Order: sequence, then C-alpha cells, then structure tokens
Amino acid sequence: MTSEVEMALPIYFSDSAASRVKALIAEENNPELKLRVYVTGGGCSGFSYGFTFDEKINDDDTLIENSGVTLSVDSMSLQYLIGGTVDFVDGLEGSRFLVNNPNATATCGCGSSFSV
Repeated sequence: MTSEVEMALPIYFSDSAASRVKALIAEENNPELKLRVYVTGGGCSGFSYGFTFDEKINDDDTLIENSGVTLSVDSMSLQYLIGGTVDFVDGLEGSRFLVNNPNATATCGCGSSFSV
C-alpha cells in the first residue's frame, strides 16, 4: 500500500495571482521573469510588502510554481510570510497584488504595511 504525503507550501500563490503573472510575462515577452514578493522595514505599521518582476533566482530563494509561472521569496522575507497567500485582486481600489498574511497582528488601511 502506497500513500502520498502532501507537504504544505510555506506560502501560497493563488490561481488569480498566477494568471495575472502569466499575462504580464506574456506582455513583456520574457518567460524568464518571476514575481518576487519581499518584506522591507518601514510603512506605517513597521513592515511593508513589495512586489517586483525578476529574472534572477538567489540561492536562498523559495520558489512556488502555479500554472507554469513562478513566485520567488527570499529567506529573510519568507519568515514573515509563512502560511500567507499571494493573491491578485481587481476591484474598486484598482488592480494589485496583495498578501493575506496570518502572521500580521496589525495592518494599515491600504493593506501594504503590517506588524508582527
């Protein structure tokens, strides 16, 4: 009898975010691009989320794939994002990538800044 063990991902990359990344990569005509999410100090709550497209993969990056595209997170940022979800929303406030972070104890009104 064989059983499969599914390992939980340290951070989830939603289908909506992956779909948007795929579209943006197609627009740039560069299949080497990956969406990088990172955490920096600052913002009204202490830390801020950042997003950028990057071709480079660092040795300490965690890579999460969905629908043929990749999300990369450096090890320093990952410690603040474990269990979170990188998502993409298109609503009244505009279109944007965001992080749903269960580790955040407080956030600012715009959702770009948090504290742990």
